[in-house]
Amino acid sequence: MTEKTREILNDKRLIEYHNKWFDEMYSVYRGERKEPFYLNGVYGCAPNHDIIYTEPEKWVEQALDDLAKKAYDVISEERFVPLCIQQDIYGVHFIDKIFGAEVVRKTGGWNSFYLKTPIGELKRPDLETNETWLIAKRVAKAFVDLDVSVPFFGLPTIASVLNIAVNLYGQDILIAMIEDPDAARHDLKIINDLLIEIHQWYRAHRPEEQLQPIIAGHRTQPPGHGQICGCTCQLLSPELYEEFIMELDNELLGVYPNGGMIHLCGSHSQLIPHFRNMDKLKSLQVNDRAAEDLELYFDGLLEDQVIYFNQCNGITKEKALQIAKEKNGRIIIV
Repeated sequence: MTEKTREILNDKRLIEYHNKWFDEMYSVYRGERKEPFYLNGVYGCAPNHDIIYTEPEKWVEQALDDLAKKAYDVISEERFVPLCIQQDIYGVHFIDKIFGAEVVRKTGGWNSFYLKTPIGELKRPDLETNETWLIAKRVAKAFVDLDVSVPFFGLPTIASVLNIAVNLYGQDILIAMIEDPDAARHDLKIINDLLIEIHQWYRAHRPEEQLQPIIAGHRTQPPGHGQICGCTCQLLSPELYEEFIMELDNELLGVYPNGGMIHLCGSHSQLIPHFRNMDKLKSLQVNDRAAEDLELYFDGLLEDQVIYFNQCNGITKEKALQIAKEKNGRIIIV
């Protein structure tokens, strides 16, 4: 990393820029801001992302150098533009790989193969010797050692307990919830405990004010908030979600002092009453199919649960702002 990069990424003016917009974001969370809030972050990228697997320290340096070149040009007074680096280790299969699933690259990204072990026999991986986790730790350590105070550090995809279980077992984990619930509960707990352990490690080894979840520049939350990816919960009835997943999701968000966010991208509206009752769930990020149900979310959620909205085919940003105004909802436009 160059000295020029170090100078830019420790510039107090950029830190003040982030802090100013966090103050505005807090006002959205409190229901005080009346003007629209727009969020659109920027990421530093290494020329060859794949070096993260062989030279993670070099990847961090190159990503920071790239971010520094953009920093002064992209910040805006009209919208919050968080300055971030975002590691993407095995994509959404990062945790699957840690659990021993075979993960391969195919056109469009990473894919994984289901585990062959029976549901109910999942074992906790040994993180001390796990190659995938050791890469992630090297990325985190390199970021800390380079001592830059401006950028947000985006976590790899730690996802959620159900996302990981479906990645590992496919539909069989859903069948097990009906036919062998004890086996399903065993493996779900093993998965969630590992996710919690990993989040706790990051909280202990990263400055909280710079720690952000996956897609750090577009799901940015005030410091002290976490996130889970809830994509697959659309597959569950309200009864199954409550029985098997809700408490685990809430527990995971509770790792963070201020709770956190769930990402939704499908048809999840049947679970809105449960989302309302999760005391650690402070915001929901909706895109694609989930964004089409914006009115349902505002009608069913608590008043102080914030919605991060990504424009979809059915609802424009202008329409989303109109709905939020009519429903007296708290919204951030991404």
